[in-house]
Amino acid sequence: MTITPPSLSVPPTLARLDELDYDNRFTAELPADAVDINRPRQVHNAAYSRVKPTPTAAPTLLAHSAEVAAMIGIDEATVASADFVNVVSGNALVEGMDPHAACYGGHQSGNWAGQLGDGRAITLGEVVGAGGERHMLQLKGAGPTPCSRTADGLAVLRSSVREFLCGEAMFHLGVPTTRALSLSLTGDQVLRDMFYDGRSAHEPGAVVCRVAPSFIRFGSFEIFAAREEHDELRALLDHTITNHFPHLGEPGPDTYVAMLREVIERTAKMIVHWQRVGFVHGVMNTDNMSIHGLTIDYGPDGWLEDYDRDWTPNTTDAAGKRYRYGHQPAIAHWNVMRLANALFPAVGEIEPLQEALDTFPTVFEAEWNAMIAAKLGLPGLSPVDDEAFTAQLFDVLQATETDMTVFYRGLADVAITAVASPTDDELLAPILDAYYLPDELEGDVRDRVVAWLQAYEDRVRANGVSDQDRRASMNAINPKYVLRNYLAQLAIDAADAGDPSLISELLEVLRHPYDDQSDAGRFAEKRPDWARSRPGCSMLSCSS
Repeated sequence: MTITPPSLSVPPTLARLDELDYDNRFTAELPADAVDINRPRQVHNAAYSRVKPTPTAAPTLLAHSAEVAAMIGIDEATVASADFVNVVSGNALVEGMDPHAACYGGHQSGNWAGQLGDGRAITLGEVVGAGGERHMLQLKGAGPTPCSRTADGLAVLRSSVREFLCGEAMFHLGVPTTRALSLSLTGDQVLRDMFYDGRSAHEPGAVVCRVAPSFIRFGSFEIFAAREEHDELRALLDHTITNHFPHLGEPGPDTYVAMLREVIERTAKMIVHWQRVGFVHGVMNTDNMSIHGLTIDYGPDGWLEDYDRDWTPNTTDAAGKRYRYGHQPAIAHWNVMRLANALFPAVGEIEPLQEALDTFPTVFEAEWNAMIAAKLGLPGLSPVDDEAFTAQLFDVLQATETDMTVFYRGLADVAITAVASPTDDELLAPILDAYYLPDELEGDVRDRVVAWLQAYEDRVRANGVSDQDRRASMNAINPKYVLRNYLAQLAIDAADAGDPSLISELLEVLRHPYDDQSDAGRFAEKRPDWARSRPGCSMLSCSS
């Protein structure tokens, strides 16, 4: 597995928001809600409802991604303008935008939940880039929509900081993801019950403007299939293939299956990337699965601190742990099965859909083995011959509290080919900082770790990989910096106190997650002990 560094180049022509090329095919080609009333209700026979963002009291721009602005064609002068913050906070629209909220359904925690939809997200419109690429601009926290159910459609600072930073952090890690253009305070206060314990409090309101080729989800197809709205289902399929999978050919039953195959492949590869960097989504419902194979909807998520296959960042998932780190591949497979079921009315045959579904394990296993080999700096691994070797690795990682990110970076510094016969202490020294409880690294635990390091030493020597080349390849795939939850919480606390500078500082560090940044050492440290149980630093609620 090779991680291609994201392009940071700036398009040659940049413009103002009102000079962008808006081409709203989603709203032009798909059926609209016939009811023009913005109140919670069931939306039938429609892919979306037209609705405008709720104006905010006193919007201010806290942070933005210069790369995303350039990607969609906005110049920095525009970003610094009052017009920009008014648009990305929901206070204004520009000509060409067609604001709307999508209607979709989904399976939540394994159960069909019926209509869900954009309850606090409003898409402003679609921008066509200089190269023909499409970018949907969507405000999260922009007010109620017909799909808001009993909620207010708003977002608070803490959840919005996470959404903004997570999308950009994942992009620079090389993980397929939606992007974030901006983070704005609204000047309004929003009532939230952070722990769902009856202690509601007012918090600063905020809005994130996020960007993706589209926000079409598995649940977008599920809602039409569940309601037997088959004409609308085919219309959405035809729109999706024409605009986002044109290489598959003319829309039709065979192309629908081909699209499913490609969605399955993209999804499997995305999950492998999640596993690679230790990311746990926390809410892998089918309404949170993108047909583009992009990570979408950053809520109660996080990166592994100590390696724990059973860890989930979601407080509401703590009992069943359905979306725990080690279960994400199985959940992804289950989710694409739900998508296949939704496509059946348009395909009309089970066999081709099942054949497509059967490709998930094959794609995932091949990508997984390539990823693990790359993390270890090895040319390859055999899924059969090396099963015991990799199983021993994961056993060692979980034998005592071991920071996954620090461990793999330290492993790259283990001297093997440069030393004739390294001692046990020499093998251990570069990874010692990965242990949260170093006193536990003794006796049987120490023996198991050393035994695996010796097996690793043998593999490196057998493959003839030099220490220098191995270190370079490992450091290109094993990040030094990830958005640990406690770092995000520190940025939230500072912004809440009136100082948003840590958000921008974190964003800058996370733009180069694989580099050794001499002045950013504190962002690469293990989770401090004080963060083990502090709210927002480990597990998060869905309101976080």
